[in-house]
Amino acid sequence: MADKVRAHAIISGKVQGVFFRMETQKTALKEGVSGWVRNKADGTVEAVFEGDKNSVNAAIDWCKQGPPGSRVDNVNVEWENYSGEFTDFNVRS
Repeated sequence: MADKVRAHAIISGKVQGVFFRMETQKTALKEGVSGWVRNKADGTVEAVFEGDKNSVNAAIDWCKQGPPGSRVDNVNVEWENYSGEFTDFNVRS
């Protein structure tokens, strides 16, 4: 069985108002990753990804590019202990 990991990411740049959360959700579901994504008041996007290490890395790699219309300046990732608490990947408000 593949290693299960959890990543907490803060994405900065032009990442709000460009469908970043919806496209992150699509990518995470395609990769089989669970967790959530939300906009923060400071203009960044915050996400938590859980799943197989390769799948979580693929979701993070996608965040470094973002959807058309976005401009990603930085993706800050903190690796945390896997919890298994999520059953899906949701957009939070």
